[in-house]
Amino acid sequence: MTSKEVVLTYEGLKKLEEELEFLKGMKRREVAERIKQALSFGDISENSEYDEAKNEQAHVEGRIVQLENMLKHAKVIDEDEVSTDVVSLGSKVELLDMEYDEKVEYYIVGSTEADPSKFKISNESPVGSALIGKMKGTVVEVSVPDGVIKFKILDIHK
Repeated sequence: MTSKEVVLTYEGLKKLEEELEFLKGMKRREVAERIKQALSFGDISENSEYDEAKNEQAHVEGRIVQLENMLKHAKVIDEDEVSTDVVSLGSKVELLDMEYDEKVEYYIVGSTEADPSKFKISNESPVGSALIGKMKGTVVEVSVPDGVIKFKILDIHK
């Protein structure tokens, strides 16, 4: 397991803690019940239900270890310390896509919480890393597989 610092928002921390609690409680009991039920079918050498339940148990236990490790190395972003002068982790950045003349807002989060479909982008992503440290009014060029995207930073807020 990695001991890399995991940067999280309070929302992200809560989400990971809730997932861990669910896996350690309800999910473990559910999988144990499936294993017990599969064992009642007799010979486990050709018991696909047993194999599936054991595989799921291994997956659940692996995810629990992963979550515990992430939480052990978590650094929570203090919203009060997020600057509105420059883009940083925890910033919400309003951008103008200069090619399409469209406004978009991204929330800069750690890689664990990134969810582009919800406009949460990682500080390690091409766009996120290009924005980090930049000020309002700056034009940022980002190399992406399709070429280069230009964004103008319109606003930075918490």
